[in-house]
Amino acid sequence: QVQLVESGGGLVQAGGSLRLSCAASGRTFSSYAMGWFRQAPGKEREFVATIRWNTGATYYADSVKGRFTISRDNAKNTVYLQMSSLKPEDTAVYYCAQSKRMAVSTTAKEYDYWGQGTQVTVSS
Repeated sequence: QVQLVESGGGLVQAGGSLRLSCAASGRTFSSYAMGWFRQAPGKEREFVATIRWNTGATYYADSVKGRFTISRDNAKNTVYLQMSSLKPEDTAVYYCAQSKRMAVSTTAKEYDYWGQGTQVTVSS
């Protein structure tokens, strides 16, 4: 059974930074891409960033490009999301997810395991 446990969310002022962590267990992580998604109140879940576990190749949503960085620590089976220059519109519950395949994907349906989510609130 795959388990994904997020941490690192919180309240931060606009312009500040946070780092989210997602500790994974239960499957061979070198074979699957990992992603971060977010969901704001009243909105659909949206793609934020993804990383191919074996090569480290990354892809970002336009709304976070240049501000967020996804990375992974293979030894710790952990994926990170470093968020900088945060804006109030980044406020959401952030979810870590593991893909069904090795290639990166921006589509939620391509991910079959999800964490419980961590709240990020950016005040203006």
